[in-house]
Amino acid sequence: MQEFINIERISAKKRESSDRIEDFREIYDILGKEDASIQASRCVQCGDPYCHNKCPLHNYIPYWLKSTADMDLNLSFKLSNESNPFPEITGRICPQGKLCEGDCTLNDGHGAITIGNIETFISEEGFKKGMKPFFPGITTDKKVAIIGSGPAGISAATYLLRAGIKVNMYEKDSRAGGLLTYGIPGFKLDKMVVKRRIDWLIEAGMSLHVDTNVGKDITFDEIVSSNDSVFIGIGAQKSRKAKINNENAQNVFMAIDYLRAIQKKLFNENYDKKFNVKNKSVVVIGGGDTAMDCVRTALREGAKDVSCLYRRDKHNMPGSKKEFKNARDEGVKFIYNVSPKEIIINNDNKVIGIGMKRTLLGKKDSSGRSSVEIIKGSEFKVDANVVIFALGFTPSKPDFLASNGIDINKWGEIIVGDEYQTTKLGVYAGGDCKRGSDLVVTAAKEGKDAAKYIIKSLLE
Repeated sequence: MQEFINIERISAKKRESSDRIEDFREIYDILGKEDASIQASRCVQCGDPYCHNKCPLHNYIPYWLKSTADMDLNLSFKLSNESNPFPEITGRICPQGKLCEGDCTLNDGHGAITIGNIETFISEEGFKKGMKPFFPGITTDKKVAIIGSGPAGISAATYLLRAGIKVNMYEKDSRAGGLLTYGIPGFKLDKMVVKRRIDWLIEAGMSLHVDTNVGKDITFDEIVSSNDSVFIGIGAQKSRKAKINNENAQNVFMAIDYLRAIQKKLFNENYDKKFNVKNKSVVVIGGGDTAMDCVRTALREGAKDVSCLYRRDKHNMPGSKKEFKNARDEGVKFIYNVSPKEIIINNDNKVIGIGMKRTLLGKKDSSGRSSVEIIKGSEFKVDANVVIFALGFTPSKPDFLASNGIDINKWGEIIVGDEYQTTKLGVYAGGDCKRGSDLVVTAAKEGKDAAKYIIKSLLE
């Protein structure tokens, strides 16, 4: 270990941008055994590991780095899967630069350990050798219903099944995975990776009910009466709007609607063809990872040109740096310090452009984030046939919440106590529906924690 003095940081190779924009396949290779071992050997093995502390799941990162450096794949696999319900997924999509790698001691002049790449290697190499996450089978007479099959739901199911508790999962779409399946494009996360995890949960004893919308196809009372506890992990799927003129015009889309439609198209499922952007000029408003997903998807869908417009500067973009770099390398144009004023339409209510105003950064708030100020008289137009808003998400408010005494706050988030229990006894919630839109790894952490409290209430 501690070979950082002699070995430089190397990340997994990725396909050339001219090649990768032709399809939706993942752009990164998986590290080979030798490269993974060598990169892991750079770890300093800190006594107080910042990488572990910064990870919402508190993964045992230094331990599986050491076992990877020692080429002990069996131990690495067990350690990686112990604290994480899907390490092969977080290794691919976590913003490591803001979490584990961002807090790596070696960032001070040597370059962080490539934690995400090694995490993915451990799982994929283990799978190749026939390793699978361990489940004991259903060993109790307890049953828990999970509403929503996204990151929080999958995580909760994983830890409940590990405790031998039967899980009944309900998903309104035709495929499980939630955001992982329909919201994150395949060039970041191959859909077979998600399906593989779901299949293992089914093999472990989970019953999956797809095309089942709670409150319509099955009542909440039916779910409560046939299970000992319920976990709600329905995410945050309501898009924030810009609240500007003509934002409901033709070819103005919300990010999640656009991403879902294109993924359904790729699945050969029914989708609304209004979301086709081939040969069109596309503008995406926003600067986070969802905005990067939209611009990169539009390129692969054959858009004539794609621009990303963001209200702050390049250095204040909230998304992952690697996703921004990938988008830029693939041909996306970026315009900074601009804010939308109005959608410009023709007589047929179709988009022909977007009116923008230039901005400058003002005083910083308590978090250190600069305010945005509009420059008077700075209006200008950006030509566009399609405008996509990627301004974040808020929780939806399904009717079964209020009708069953499950309270929400003013932002639409489900209110829970210290142990993730809602205002209805025996009903728990976690992930984006409880805290608002956040990271996949944060949802995984909350699903995991909620499962522990459910287990405690049922088995202790």
